[in-house]
Amino acid sequence: MFYVIHQLIFEKEGVYLHTNAKRSNQDTTIPGFIRIVERDGEGGEEETKFDPGYEPDWAVINDWGSFSLPLSELYSLRRARFSLGRNFLVLTTRGGDPLPPLHFQRGGARELLKAMQRYIRLAPSPMDGRLFLAYPHDSGALSQSFDELHLFDDTSADLVSRFIQDPYATTFGGFSKVTNFFRGALPHTHQESPLSNRSPQDAHCPHPADEEPGFELITCVKLGPRPQVKRGKPLDNWDQFLDPEGRVIDPQKVKELVFRGGIVPSLRREVWKFLLGFYPWNSTTKEREDILRVKTDEYFRMKVQWKSVSEEQEMRNSLFRGYRSLIERDVNRTDRHNSFFSGNENPGLALLHDVLMTYCMYNFDLGYVQGMSDLLSPLLFVTQNEVESFWCLTGFMDLVHQNFEESQEAMKQQLLQLSVLLRALDPELCDYLDSQDSGSLCFCFRWLLIWFKREFSFEDILSLWEVLWTRLPCENFHLLMASSILESQKEELIGSNHDFNSILKHINELTMKLDLQSILCGAEAIYLQLTHCKELPLKVQEVLGLRVPCSSSDESPNSEPKETDTLLTQSEARGASSCQPFNGQTPQRTPPTYP
Repeated sequence: MFYVIHQLIFEKEGVYLHTNAKRSNQDTTIPGFIRIVERDGEGGEEETKFDPGYEPDWAVINDWGSFSLPLSELYSLRRARFSLGRNFLVLTTRGGDPLPPLHFQRGGARELLKAMQRYIRLAPSPMDGRLFLAYPHDSGALSQSFDELHLFDDTSADLVSRFIQDPYATTFGGFSKVTNFFRGALPHTHQESPLSNRSPQDAHCPHPADEEPGFELITCVKLGPRPQVKRGKPLDNWDQFLDPEGRVIDPQKVKELVFRGGIVPSLRREVWKFLLGFYPWNSTTKEREDILRVKTDEYFRMKVQWKSVSEEQEMRNSLFRGYRSLIERDVNRTDRHNSFFSGNENPGLALLHDVLMTYCMYNFDLGYVQGMSDLLSPLLFVTQNEVESFWCLTGFMDLVHQNFEESQEAMKQQLLQLSVLLRALDPELCDYLDSQDSGSLCFCFRWLLIWFKREFSFEDILSLWEVLWTRLPCENFHLLMASSILESQKEELIGSNHDFNSILKHINELTMKLDLQSILCGAEAIYLQLTHCKELPLKVQEVLGLRVPCSSSDESPNSEPKETDTLLTQSEARGASSCQPFNGQTPQRTPPTYP
């Protein structure tokens, strides 16, 4: 049996639930009480979750109903004041959902927060004196601040403050190494109490944009008309691109066709292995057979490594044990609506688990981070093969692994680049988002992290990812996708006068409601519109790959030869045909043309 023990930590009556933030009157407040309850358990059932111990809950109970939330799922707390001058507390979950505001008519908010701080740490936002982020006390290495990670120097502190002013970086829960990107105060940031009377205007004012190191003032430029774009037909004849020995004759043409219209389902399994680097484009049929044999042996050698870890060994390896626990939990909730992963004792779930565990042995420094199961499931669905899906995953992770690294520098850079694009495309929308404390675009975090995996249907993701894998017309096409989505929502966001919380709610509710083909056409049209502008700001050119930044002297990680290339006998191995498109050596690049 499994016994649950409840211990009441805090309770306060006279708490009112405010059901409508736009009208503060007695008709929209519901009386109740709030409490914090600590839950513990004992018995013969072993706890397998990789979670930090207990999860105290807070709950509001009243005649209307009740709701509760584990404190480990609390993301932020905001002090708000509505039209009649009453103060409210607005709590937001790690899933990005703001809960109804709470008004303490008889006081008690300070006592509530004091009780909360037995289990979590509340850290102030350096830009918004009314906003506080919640973190576990035992976060360890993941609680490093920007200062400890040496991502920024003192001269750029104001820039970073402005960037992280929107706390809703992760719009779904559980990304343990991702949410910590927004953790910690900046150097010399004063730690405030959540109930102190500090005004947002008391924060340091940021320097003008033209004084920020490494950033360019994006002024309004006349972009010209946006062209009409139509999607093409999918790639449906693979054999026509193969020579008698099986080499791909024109890889660039293949990529252009895939970018234009995708791939028919029957060819995805073969073509994806080229797009993701499992097979070099200039390999022969015989060479690919050799590659598959060698890669199969290598995969199972790594699989045996983790399979052979005994229970005693695992008990002494907390990192490995943590990876396994996270994988087992995520596998059971990844794409269960898909027949390949649905039901209990499904072999697809076992394959998903084994491939992710083997990836931990392949890249133990990164290991497993929640969200990686989202990247693997479409690969496994299409290849229907454990070995092939694993090596396709390694190719995919070569493109996005920096998204999952603890420093999160890559995610910071992408959000800044998205802001640069949107500022050039639609200054009015940017100004509105800025006015609602949403200018950092952190509500787009999930889009960029796992390439829109949860925004479109499973079948649409198969089509979208193969387009993005072509790296056409530029490597940041996913940012153009995000810009296209935001522009499509401009009328709703501004016309309905959405505020900070409702912007987040609206963006989250776009899931499964977006038309992929329209968004793709819009993203390509944006690219063509920008590239035809003769006065395009330099920073926008850099985002689009039209100009190489002066500081980019280091070679790209993608320029290193892949391991499979060493299995080929040709000295040219990958050669010019496998280079990324439009990768010119001159600082200025010309816009591509399409068939």
